[in-house]
Amino acid sequence: MNTVIFRTLAPLIVAIMLVFSVYVMLRGHNEPGGGFIGGLIAAASIAVFGMAAGVSAVRRSLRFDPMAIAGFGVVLAGLSGLASLLTGSPFMTSIWLYVEFGPTIIPLSTPLFFDLGVFCVVFGTLSAIALSLESDREEDL
Repeated sequence: MNTVIFRTLAPLIVAIMLVFSVYVMLRGHNEPGGGFIGGLIAAASIAVFGMAAGVSAVRRSLRFDPMAIAGFGVVLAGLSGLASLLTGSPFMTSIWLYVEFGPTIIPLSTPLFFDLGVFCVVFGTLSAIALSLESDREEDL
């Protein structure tokens, strides 16, 4: 499935999927979505890019090892839960911080950082699996 049309359209498809995955991750607090589904969509985009450009191009564009991204996600999710202990609240209690950014107030919360950690874990793990499977397929060809 390495046609000229697919190789040409793959970067556009990947970009759209990555933007949509971030949108799904960010809307997960109040509506369906969240870090897990967003990470699945992002990992699927990496698989599409791997099929079109090859594993070496994907690894160069990621700049970090996918398992390092997953490890960072585990640490981030754990730290977001531990942050509540600093306030004397039970583990994983939500903490909200409202940051003024000009006329806009941006709410930051520990659930947002937990979702971001889950996103990184799912994205990193599934990207590593997809790249491993794709590299095995390239060796067979």
